[in-house]
Amino acid sequence: MLDLTLNFPLFIRYRLRVTIRKTLLRAFLLIGLAPATILAVLAFVTARDAMQEEIRHGLAAQAEAVSSDINRIMFERIQNASTWNTLEVMQDLQVQDIDKRLSNFLAKLKAGYGGVYRELDVVDRNGTVVSSSNPAVLGKSHAAKPIWQTMLLVGTRITIELPVRAGKEVSLDIRAPIVSQFGGNPLGELILEFDWGQIESFLDSAASGGRAVALVDKAGRVLAASQALREAGLLTGVALADWQLEARSAGTFEHSGFPLGDSDVVVGLGRAGGFAGFSSIGLSTLVIEAQKDALAPVRRMAEFSLGILGGLILITLWISGRVSRSIAQPVVALTTFARDYKLGQSASGPAPTSTGEVGELGEAFTKMMNDIDQSRRKLVQASKLAVVGEMSAVIAHEVRTPLGILRSSAQMLRREPGLSDEGQELMGFIESETERLNRLVSAMLDSARPRPLNKLATDLHALIHQSSTLLGAQIEKKKILVSERLDAADAMVECDAEQITQVLLNLILNALQILPEGGQIRLATYQQKNMFFIQIADNGPGIPVDERNRIFEAFFFRREGGVGLGLAIVQQIVVAHGGDIEVGESEMGGARFTIRLPRKLLGE
Repeated sequence: MLDLTLNFPLFIRYRLRVTIRKTLLRAFLLIGLAPATILAVLAFVTARDAMQEEIRHGLAAQAEAVSSDINRIMFERIQNASTWNTLEVMQDLQVQDIDKRLSNFLAKLKAGYGGVYRELDVVDRNGTVVSSSNPAVLGKSHAAKPIWQTMLLVGTRITIELPVRAGKEVSLDIRAPIVSQFGGNPLGELILEFDWGQIESFLDSAASGGRAVALVDKAGRVLAASQALREAGLLTGVALADWQLEARSAGTFEHSGFPLGDSDVVVGLGRAGGFAGFSSIGLSTLVIEAQKDALAPVRRMAEFSLGILGGLILITLWISGRVSRSIAQPVVALTTFARDYKLGQSASGPAPTSTGEVGELGEAFTKMMNDIDQSRRKLVQASKLAVVGEMSAVIAHEVRTPLGILRSSAQMLRREPGLSDEGQELMGFIESETERLNRLVSAMLDSARPRPLNKLATDLHALIHQSSTLLGAQIEKKKILVSERLDAADAMVECDAEQITQVLLNLILNALQILPEGGQIRLATYQQKNMFFIQIADNGPGIPVDERNRIFEAFFFRREGGVGLGLAIVQQIVVAHGGDIEVGESEMGGARFTIRLPRKLLGE
């Protein structure tokens, strides 16, 4: 019962927030989505009908165009027959020796038409080939094929036979009688063996985009078809009589698809009229497309419309959610932020707020919490440094005594006669370094109360050279490659040279300790306006992102044997100069420390 009482206010706030969200959501759906949905449906229906009509019109137009082209081709072939049979050379049938002259003439005609005709033959009244473009068939009988239809053209009775397929070749014979010019007696027939495969190739070129094309006569017989229909066996005598083509007018219609297939089809029906006074031979062209393919654009448009409608719903829900949160959540979010902070969770970011008085209250409260958190971190840092000072006071005597012995011993050794120049230089290093260590102990004693800076105009490039020289023995021992890229045009900066040297040595020494043999360290400088930048980068393992915010805290260390004071002192010195230091990732993949120092502090 106690838990219910404590959580009851939260339950009330949650219910209030949910109720507001539901109310706003319903209002947006009713006011925003209802009209939009109605308009989208009306637009879709209108566009769908227009698209379907355009698809049907395209099928009908293509069928009509194919019919017209085929009618023209057939007219040219029939006109050839009705013209050539009356030529004077055909009268050679009245004499006995005619095969050579007439055959040469027929061969020239065939060659002139470039493969339109497979053969041009002249037969006598008994059906024997007496002249031909193909000498191999002379004297043979030219068997008659089933008649497709007959017609009169310029007084000549033309007979057209059904196409006959022999393997991959298919031909259609057109017969025209040859009549004597003297007595009007029949002498024989001119037979034009038309390459019907040209019609099929024409239909193949017209069958594109998943469509099929068929040429059908009045009896429903398929005389020619595109490749897909030929491979399906449509030319094996199967008729389309049940399609009732004669009862249909040119245009489009839908059919079950049998015997073409199992799926429903949309068919464009074309019938060409007469051509140059030549009446149509009764061929119909069918442009056939599966209904699912023909109406695919309509389906895609429907999917697109549904996608837009779904997007509209999502946008409306998102807007309503945003509005509901801006109305119901500011106080709840502020309370949650305060509760989390009280429970010890990090205040890593501002609490969600809104505009108006509640938003201002949230911003002020968040700023106060962040300031408190920042002050707490500074207090912790100061307390740690104070501990360092106390520890330094304990060990100062024990450290300074051996340092004094080392320094005095080095001074005495420098007075020894015969000491080489290199030995003199090394003794100088010992003196200067023992003096610097002595000052470091003093700096540790004063870490909780930093001493005033002794700032003078200093050449930082010279300090960088000096620092790398002081660590030369360690650099050479680990075979570390140290490169310098000192791009700053003016290296003179007002600073405490001693303390900046300590900063540089600490950072370079850290890199030396973490790098394996053969590693790289890059020292760089550059300037921007009145700021001077120093970068110390390496190709070591780097510093993880989640540790970069703590790397400058006292007693935080990753290297075995470290105490976590070096970087804390470095930051303290840089901040005392009015600058800052940050850590990131170098171009070589390791760590990169960037120091920013002002050339002249404000008020100086």
